[in-house]
Amino acid sequence: MRWGLIGASRIAERVSKALLAIGGQELVGVYSRSEERGRAFAAAQGVAQSYTDLATLLAQCRPDAVYVSSTNELHAAQSLTALEAGCHVLCEKPLAMRLDDAVQMVRQAHSHHRVLATNHHLRASWAHQRLRGLIAEGAVGRVHAVQVSHAVNLPQTLHGWRLNQPEAGGGVVLDILTHDIDLLRYLLQVEPQAIQTVAQHNGLTQGGLEDGAMSIVTFADGTLAHLHQSFVAAHAPTRLDVLGTEGMLSCVQSLTASGVPELTLRNAHGAQAIPVAPNDLHAASVRAFVVACAGQGAPLATGEDGVRALAVALAALEAAASGSRQILRDPVA
Repeated sequence: MRWGLIGASRIAERVSKALLAIGGQELVGVYSRSEERGRAFAAAQGVAQSYTDLATLLAQCRPDAVYVSSTNELHAAQSLTALEAGCHVLCEKPLAMRLDDAVQMVRQAHSHHRVLATNHHLRASWAHQRLRGLIAEGAVGRVHAVQVSHAVNLPQTLHGWRLNQPEAGGGVVLDILTHDIDLLRYLLQVEPQAIQTVAQHNGLTQGGLEDGAMSIVTFADGTLAHLHQSFVAAHAPTRLDVLGTEGMLSCVQSLTASGVPELTLRNAHGAQAIPVAPNDLHAASVRAFVVACAGQGAPLATGEDGVRALAVALAALEAAASGSRQILRDPVA
């Protein structure tokens, strides 16, 4: 396919490399609001041309697919424009800032017979795929609780709009909770029903944005999940613990793309290490999208998956602001 990149971002650098490693993929254009940044990105990543006008990129390059990695408030409008131009769309999370816009993206993709996917790359982890299988097999009996610690020290290279631009969709909830709730939906294969959230301000963020949050999520089968996201947790490993009636599954360092995961099963027989190799999550996510665009299966996370993750994140922000438990309803049912 011919690819257009919407956003000359750091994550687009990784996706560009992943695309070029797949046969038959060509990077024909990159859009950036900064002419200087766009040109530098194109030169460094092997993109044929850079543009400061999205309509011009779409008209001149005629890409088959686009990857959207601009700031969050631009995702919906740019994706809708690309879909209208006949492109398949792989969009970063969250799909939009408003739920109605995300739902419109899904509907437009269906009406134009295009693939819309959300880059929830944590689904691509071989550790998480093995974990999903073990849960489904009943390795720990009936799952009744999950504990997620996705608390990290936000790298200096990512300091910017995430920390000081509410209008751009900054804050730890839209940045990380969206990933975590999508991962739990994938692992448990059940939908969340309610969420309670407390937000935290540790001085890293500005403009009322949260740099820490803790949530309790109730799932349809009664499972309770405790989730912690943070931008200010120095030297903390990520953890994902699944508690069942007959044992526990623990996955350490699997919630970051650069982590080396360690998966352990604990039950009446003791602790057993489950061998899992690290893999390039973004490369796996992109490859699945390319295959889906060829009509062979579905992307790892669909547009509908992105809508559902956004709905939970927006409910979390509302719960934190109001101090009240938020009931979740399927936005794409």
